[in-house]
Amino acid sequence: MVTFFVAFCLGLSGCSLIYMDSGSDAHSGPRGKPYTVRGKTYRPLLSADGFREVGVASWYGPGFHGKKTANGERYNMYAMTAAHKLLPLGSSVRVTHLSNGRSIVVRVNDRGPFIEDRIIDLSYTAAQRLNIIGTGTARVRVESLEGQRPSQGGAASDDMEGDFYIQVAALGARSGAAALVRSLQAGNFGGRSLFAPSLNLWRVQAGPFPSLRKAEEAVSRLKSRFPGCYVVSD
Repeated sequence: MVTFFVAFCLGLSGCSLIYMDSGSDAHSGPRGKPYTVRGKTYRPLLSADGFREVGVASWYGPGFHGKKTANGERYNMYAMTAAHKLLPLGSSVRVTHLSNGRSIVVRVNDRGPFIEDRIIDLSYTAAQRLNIIGTGTARVRVESLEGQRPSQGGAASDDMEGDFYIQVAALGARSGAAALVRSLQAGNFGGRSLFAPSLNLWRVQAGPFPSLRKAEEAVSRLKSRFPGCYVVSD
């Protein structure tokens, strides 16, 4: 049995505690298989189609970087991922900060947070995008992107317009970041590099793309070269 772990935030700080339940079965089994944490049994949804909820988001970071998530992946605090108690692993959801209006897209690859008033645990980078690193938590809206693709008769109302980018790499050398940007631009993917002082890294992103749908289409073309690329909103 794989040990199950979940990070959660306390007060105004980031995440600092680990809850371990060696009897949990959240890491294995078929899609939707129930699992138990702290004596409470959770029954994951078989589909995320139409899922929507409002509640408190928290985040987890450095103490869990590299550890296994519920779907067996290694947690990457710089990727756009999240933990949720019920959504199917692999689901893509839009998380919107209800106070500042910022919106991001993350992929669910872990279980948690197992605190009564929390609905989603974001990766460090996802929380940074929503500007909740300092506060530790924020009230958000979580909406599944499943079932929100264009359908016969018109486009889906949730094909969000705006400036979207695709995170492809985080490099330590400015020259390397600049070279990668030029390579993206040569492939007609656009491109920019942004310095993250807190991480001492240059983030390299393709884009901008005028809508979430366009960005996701570009991800499918970039994944062979950048397997871990993901969409971010500006």
